[in-house]
Amino acid sequence: MRDISGRFSKLRQRYGIAAPRVHVQSQMPWYWRWLAVAALLGISAAGAAWVYDLGRRYAGFDQSEVEGELATTKRDLGDAQAELQRLRAIANAAESRLAIERAAQQKLAQQIRTLEQDNARVREDLATFESMLSSDARSGSTLSVYRFSVEPDVLPGEYRYHLLLVTPRALREREFRGRLELVVTLTEAGHNAMMSFPEPADAGASAFRLAFKYFRRVEGTFRVNPKAKVENVQVRVYESGSNQPRATHTVTL
Repeated sequence: MRDISGRFSKLRQRYGIAAPRVHVQSQMPWYWRWLAVAALLGISAAGAAWVYDLGRRYAGFDQSEVEGELATTKRDLGDAQAELQRLRAIANAAESRLAIERAAQQKLAQQIRTLEQDNARVREDLATFESMLSSDARSGSTLSVYRFSVEPDVLPGEYRYHLLLVTPRALREREFRGRLELVVTLTEAGHNAMMSFPEPADAGASAFRLAFKYFRRVEGTFRVNPKAKVENVQVRVYESGSNQPRATHTVTL
């Protein structure tokens, strides 16, 4: 009887109110737990981004719209730059054409001035020849010097001279051969001085040799010290083999 009572008491302790507590735990693997945590974090981040984008839209800011406007602005800027390059090319071409036209106008103006000078010389020659015809009977056998002029040139101390030589009727049957000489009277440092051209070293210069039958236009330059003052210039014409000038003419500056 005691034995039965003891067993009943043990059963009550194991399965009754006084029985020990039992803990039930699931046997889920650790990687499934981490995967669930990652999924939960992803859902939370997506929800936060959606809430943030929704808040910006309510505040008047739409990123897609701004990006669209930025793309449109960049496209317009590219078109404007292309148009600017095209206009610059047109402007450069116009400037080139304008420069060419200006150069052509300057060249044409220079040609016009040259023709005007040539025309003036022809008129002067015509007047000279008419004067020669009227005075040819009185000229005898003297070589004539017409329109002798001397004027300063571009460079300091440089002078340019012009003259026309005409042979008389008595000498037109043969060619006149000779040379030209310029005698310059000048004042330098308070003293009078004389210079002759061509200088001895240039005695055979072709610019001073003469060979013509009816008339000869002569022009050239000579140079003196820029500090000297030219008083007058005399031209002397010598025939070959003679030391006496056949004609002389003097101009005062």
